[in-house]
Amino acid sequence: MKYEKVNFDKYRDLFPINNKYVFFNHAAISPVSLNVSKAVSDFYTKNSEHASNHYFQWLSKVEDTKKNISKFLNASNNEIAFTQNTSHGLSIIASGFLWKPDDVVMVPVPDFPSNIYPWMHLESKGVNIKYVNRIKGRIDIDILKKELHPKTKMITLSSVDYSTGYMADLDSIGSFCKEKGIFFCVDAIQSLGVIPMDVKKFNIDFLSAASHKWLMGPLGIGFLYVSEKSLPMIKPPIVGWKSVEDEENFNIDFKLKKNAAIFEPGTLNFPGIFGLDAALKLLDEVTPCNVRKKIFSLQNILFDELKSRKFETNFYKKQKNRSGILTFTPKGNPSDFFTYLLQNNIIVSLRNDKIRLAPHFYNNEKDIKIFLKTIDNR
Repeated sequence: MKYEKVNFDKYRDLFPINNKYVFFNHAAISPVSLNVSKAVSDFYTKNSEHASNHYFQWLSKVEDTKKNISKFLNASNNEIAFTQNTSHGLSIIASGFLWKPDDVVMVPVPDFPSNIYPWMHLESKGVNIKYVNRIKGRIDIDILKKELHPKTKMITLSSVDYSTGYMADLDSIGSFCKEKGIFFCVDAIQSLGVIPMDVKKFNIDFLSAASHKWLMGPLGIGFLYVSEKSLPMIKPPIVGWKSVEDEENFNIDFKLKKNAAIFEPGTLNFPGIFGLDAALKLLDEVTPCNVRKKIFSLQNILFDELKSRKFETNFYKKQKNRSGILTFTPKGNPSDFFTYLLQNNIIVSLRNDKIRLAPHFYNNEKDIKIFLKTIDNR
């Protein structure tokens, strides 16, 4: 499918939020499409009529969804586990990793708490945290090389800085980690659904994300990628009836699974998985490449228009450092500016006194015109 031939506007009706709002807030909690809503609703309808009689069909959907996730990551089904959210996945890695005394984990700061607290929690186990300061949201290989501690065992970072929108160069950082024998952990919630991801190319050992931002899936469902070669380094911090190889045999036989499903201790969030599957299929239909091109084209317009109005913007021109996020400094009181937009049915975020814009592929130039007219009338 060529980008020029995609009719993005045909997808707008799948998002009823367009009937009332200009929604530029996909870096927070996104609206789900009607496809996702139907998938979740259909699950519960069948559940109300048949209870668990379709349980093994649900398990088939689980594997299909893992296959779709794997396609987005260039991974395999056996390397994917379902989680509750991004924090859940990162906590599994932080708590389950086979740390040795005086091991060091490098953590860029500032960052969203999801990628801070699980590592801080390790200090009671004797693991040392090496905080690396971002420079206006940026974290790059030169900074990491300069700050590298000789006992560094892992580098963990967010693929995209939630505040500024800076996209880390995962390729160069992953290559550096491989060269030094350092494990590489990525919080990918702010990039998946916008930026194509390749865990093999980027030498990522662990990746965690949830579905409710750029993937536009349900709340309360996420997934964890654990590379096959790195799996032996993680001891599951929680186990349950589904952690074992023969999970449907309820006689006690404590043989743990030898793939990422070991991190799924109990009954799964089936409606969330069904909804996530529908979300992934929609993005796959549009194609990740076309989604990124559309989002970047909207950003280009927003940047030019805001610049012409003398707003200070945070915008990365190099494609490798761009994400779905564009921020600008409002004129006057930031909280008042944010409230004014909200009162005019324009949904954005306020982060560190800056307005954060995060459009998606179904947004269009009409949305931008409404947004610009609103700020011009203030």
